[in-house]
Amino acid sequence: MRRNKYLPEGAGPLFPEDQPIGVLRRAMEDQTVLEGVAIRCDGKRDLTVRFGGWEGTIPRPEAVHPAISGAERDIAALSRVGRPTCFTITGLAADGGGRPRLTLSRRAAQEQAIAWLLEHSAPGAVLPARVTHLESFGAFVDLGCGVTSLIPLENLSVSRVSHPSDRLRVGQDILAEVTDIDAPACRFYLTHKELLGTWLENAASFAPGEAVPGIVRGVKEYGVFVELTPNLSGLAEWRGDVSPGDRVSVYIKSIRPDTRKIKLQIIQNLGPVREPDELRYFITDGPVEDWRY
Repeated sequence: MRRNKYLPEGAGPLFPEDQPIGVLRRAMEDQTVLEGVAIRCDGKRDLTVRFGGWEGTIPRPEAVHPAISGAERDIAALSRVGRPTCFTITGLAADGGGRPRLTLSRRAAQEQAIAWLLEHSAPGAVLPARVTHLESFGAFVDLGCGVTSLIPLENLSVSRVSHPSDRLRVGQDILAEVTDIDAPACRFYLTHKELLGTWLENAASFAPGEAVPGIVRGVKEYGVFVELTPNLSGLAEWRGDVSPGDRVSVYIKSIRPDTRKIKLQIIQNLGPVREPDELRYFITDGPVEDWRY
């Protein structure tokens, strides 16, 4: 996995307290990416950010890079309130009251992160990411400094889920594989399922005769599909007391690598899943090439 120089917002340390004005000047000269908490968004959609006892303003045009989805909407600024926010210092002027007037730019921090990603990433690269929000069609993740990209629902795992919340949670740190890059548009296309292992790799963790937990992912007339891992499911005989999203205990009747089939028997319904399970990655570094499930 390539370690990103620019961490997702909220993943890095906040600017330390009680730093002298000289530290701010050096940070402005070096265009160092800092992080504070947005405490207010005014009627002009300018953000006030507090960091280390100081406060600065991110003007609305500097709140987000224009290539990021939703950048043109007010929600891009409004949604930052109360949350960690990356920025660089772009202006430092006296305000007559003994404290400097600081102008900040989140967009400039994102430009640095995008430039780094474009230089150090290519299709097949594995990157760290943090889940920012979930929609029915996929999961948005932060690749660094609020530079977001989408992992489509069908790319989350081989086992199908009805919603990304079945697999991920907001704030979760995950890995993602780059499938393509549109450099002029500053867009990164991602997938996730390839990192969760092949059928054989996942099946190697199980053996006939064992009883293990699983999650019901589908109920058909001919049987119940039970997910043992995000990239491995088996088929149990039909039961009328289970529904998709239920956690169940199952007995493994057989594993057939030649046909890639697992036969199961449901022992007990353990109730609805409350939180998605932790992910196990079989691939943590790239480039990922010629992956075959």
